[in-house]
Amino acid sequence: MFLMYSSLMSKSEGLLFSVKGALYNVPIPSSISYFWNFGSLLGVCLMIQLVSGIFLSFHYSPTIEEAFSSVVMIVDDVPFGWMFRSIHANGASFFFFWVYLHIGRGLYLSKYKLNPVWMKGVLIFFFLMGTAFMGYVPPWGQIFLGGATVITSLLSAIPYMGGFLVKWVWGGFFVKGPTLHRFFSLHYLLPLILSVFVFFQVFFFQSKSGVNPMGGSLNSKKGFFVPYFFFVDLGGIFFFFFFFFMFVFVFHDVLMDPDNFIPANPMSTPPHIQPEWYFLFAYTILRSVPSKLGGVVALVFSILFLVFLPFISLSKSLKIRTGWEYKFLVVVLFVVFFLLTWIGSMPVEYPYELVGKVLSVFYFFVLMLIGMLG
Repeated sequence: MFLMYSSLMSKSEGLLFSVKGALYNVPIPSSISYFWNFGSLLGVCLMIQLVSGIFLSFHYSPTIEEAFSSVVMIVDDVPFGWMFRSIHANGASFFFFWVYLHIGRGLYLSKYKLNPVWMKGVLIFFFLMGTAFMGYVPPWGQIFLGGATVITSLLSAIPYMGGFLVKWVWGGFFVKGPTLHRFFSLHYLLPLILSVFVFFQVFFFQSKSGVNPMGGSLNSKKGFFVPYFFFVDLGGIFFFFFFFFMFVFVFHDVLMDPDNFIPANPMSTPPHIQPEWYFLFAYTILRSVPSKLGGVVALVFSILFLVFLPFISLSKSLKIRTGWEYKFLVVVLFVVFFLLTWIGSMPVEYPYELVGKVLSVFYFFVLMLIGMLG
């Protein structure tokens, strides 16, 4: 028994030492700048969403009769409920803002060549998108109901089993009580799974201390995370909180659709249904394809294409691409992403429909060139 206890203690100490070495005493290249703060900002956003979501769940009622009224009650009657609701709603937007910058920086530095790390990151991104979509329904506003109906009905495009999947997700023949229960449960469960993936992503990425993010050898010039770069991250976090609290306390409704302040009514359909801004680029690609199945495939590949970047690269070097052509392509991709987001907020009519189709093709073309030249 004593030997078993000693073995367990030694393994625990070894694990704690590894975690400390990966998260505390990790060597950091001295050449990095504030553009490496996105990871720490994402960690802060994840904690904000988890804590605020737990507080909101104390007063939320996941039934179609009480869902919307419980949100109103949280905002109007629960002490500081309006603040937690604003933190959670605006926190999601800031979360995705940093995620897209984090991915963009990874593309700019050709970080997708760190194959296992990049793959885990894309998997986390999929979980994050799923978590955000599951949180799309619980407030039970008019746009939330219409958007959930439209997006989940896309499963019907899957051959042979599409109809079954739609009924299974809905819990019936249309979006109703069981749908709300399932979405709320998954929205509560997925972040916990996401947190585990994030921990291992940070742990294994920091453990790869032999690769300099700026290219070259790490041993040439380095410093430890604590205390040198800890304060760099801390400065970025304070900068983030300044703008975040501006939205929470001053512009708390700017990023929300006005129709979502109307209770969901299955007998009424809004004239223009659109998802949250962080889904708009994919939504534009979806609606640019006339075929439902083709639209679903294009929608999935708008994110899944990131997985294939390490395999289509013509260069096996882990160093940063310094050529102006590659950097120009990454900037172009950012511009295309922004335009796709803007087009997604416009009605499906000329000229927005045509521009959306052109930009969708251009998005995949530029992303393929980035993968090949990186």
